[in-house]
Amino acid sequence: MRKAAQFLSIPWIVIFPVFLGAQTHGSLPIDHPAYYLLEQAQVRGLCEPLPGIKPYSRKLIQKALTEILDHEKLPLAERRILESLQAALEPASSGLNWQRGAYYFTIPTKGGIRFSGDLGLGLRLGLAGGAYPTSGDFAWAMDSWITGYTNGDVGDHFSYNFTLSGGLLRSPRTELGTYYPYYKGFEGDAVHSNKEILVYSQPEAFFPYTYQKGWDGFLFHPGSITAGGMKNWPQDMSVGPSLLSELSGELLGETLRYRFGRFRREWAGLSQGSSLVFNASAQPFIALEGTFNPVSWFAFSALTGVLEYYNAQGISESAMTSQNAFSIEQLEFNYKNYLHFSLGSTVVWPKRFELGYPFPINNNFMYQNNIGDFDNMGLFSNVQVQYPGIGGLWFSFFADEIEVSSVSRLFELDRHMFALQVGAKVPIPLFSFGALTVSYTKIEPYCYTHTRVLTPWYGDTPMETSYTNNGQSLGHYLPPNSDELRVRLEGMPTIHTRTHFQYQMIRHGADYGSRSVDGSSLLSELDPEGRSENAILRKYFLQDGAYQWQHILKIGASHTFAGFTIPVQIFGEAGVVISYFTNIAGEPNAGSPSSYSVVDTAEYPRSTGIILILGIKFFPSL
Repeated sequence: MRKAAQFLSIPWIVIFPVFLGAQTHGSLPIDHPAYYLLEQAQVRGLCEPLPGIKPYSRKLIQKALTEILDHEKLPLAERRILESLQAALEPASSGLNWQRGAYYFTIPTKGGIRFSGDLGLGLRLGLAGGAYPTSGDFAWAMDSWITGYTNGDVGDHFSYNFTLSGGLLRSPRTELGTYYPYYKGFEGDAVHSNKEILVYSQPEAFFPYTYQKGWDGFLFHPGSITAGGMKNWPQDMSVGPSLLSELSGELLGETLRYRFGRFRREWAGLSQGSSLVFNASAQPFIALEGTFNPVSWFAFSALTGVLEYYNAQGISESAMTSQNAFSIEQLEFNYKNYLHFSLGSTVVWPKRFELGYPFPINNNFMYQNNIGDFDNMGLFSNVQVQYPGIGGLWFSFFADEIEVSSVSRLFELDRHMFALQVGAKVPIPLFSFGALTVSYTKIEPYCYTHTRVLTPWYGDTPMETSYTNNGQSLGHYLPPNSDELRVRLEGMPTIHTRTHFQYQMIRHGADYGSRSVDGSSLLSELDPEGRSENAILRKYFLQDGAYQWQHILKIGASHTFAGFTIPVQIFGEAGVVISYFTNIAGEPNAGSPSSYSVVDTAEYPRSTGIILILGIKFFPSL
């Protein structure tokens, strides 16, 4: 750990991509503020329900903004905000545009088809620091990127995007201890081996479960950019690449939208960043995706892509047992803005000549019964009811593995691997687009994990088929065997200012040490034998081992200085993280519940962290 004096001795810069392209059908990045505004507009009944597949195309967003702006009773301040966003999404005229930091061009082709686009650079400057007074430690982080991009249209129905970035990164973690994928004492075999795994803390300069890897596959230490110098984490200052790209368009009018590319997505999330199925926090991967949306009350979407391995042991070794593809399909039904219902299935499957999963209208769950039980199946469903202008309630459920015959023991057996979420969102008229969101999320033990299996095409090599991509969950950002209570208040006091206040309580079974709880890590594997009889394979949340409790309180804001020749946005977030552990009186994983109390030991200590994040963007869109 470094002391606070070192915080003042480093450059205050982080560079990050900013995307403001001219393409019509290209996607607006998933973290763009437009998604928050559109979510609030739907809660208030200002536009038709939008598909549950994000990111949206710029054309779809512009269409929704036009519908919202048609409401005569829209407050003037909110109208100005939406008009500013709409103007930022409009194609710019040819030439250099300093307000957007890009050069725009239009070229007629030999066939008379318009070819237009832009060339630009993106920058974001910032820094994160975490001070821990109880231990006297201090951590600082840098997540710095310089980005070049080009995107645009070819004709009226096809768009493209290519974004290449290079990063200067640092995000220290602490080694906490070791963990077993199976429970301690498990007698393994050639397929199911129970070896110790190193466990690291969350990045110490950021709030828990918020840090997202921006690099692709590998990192280098500056001065050691060689094939043998590849690293998997920026513990010290490192450099790394990122490549995001997309080809997209529409067919049959606006009925069928398609995309092929590598970028961040979110499916089946009823509030921004809340999805249990395919969360915005998941790492990007290349996939082919389509949405059939003939009417406002119905949509069908499907995606198949190739997942990426986590480069923990080298570019070849890490990939040997992680050769997975991912398919998902979703049906959505809406009754105006009052009722939303969606359901679908997912599958993580080792790559092979398998046509059933990529075929969009062949249900993944049913298809597995035709070819054998080799893959990691999932089912999900969402229900939301709301009264426009008053608020809404939602319920989400994701089943990774569950047997209907054992529903009575749903919260007892480890073999019931699922996640659920309940939430409410209410407009708050204190300021423009103000909203209060409250949610509770529960991730059961072993959810998003899977036992290694022997599969067709891979011989005697056990394949890993957990619900992960590049070492992180495809689903919710919480790890298995955890829950979260989240309260968030946000809005826009002025046209160029956004604020938020958030409280979280997160509880998670210890995934390291002598009192660790089985099924608490994405690397966990459930014993394939005795899942209903083995007493160890029972779950008693908070009462079967050590659990970490985290209370997180933070406040943040951003403000854009739009009057400058080059628009500038400053942003910041500050807060406190209070962490402690509880432990039970009896032995962990004993198959029966035991009373628990707060502890403070060298293995499971108390701590208080003060987190500060500051930054500046150039060419912000809003």
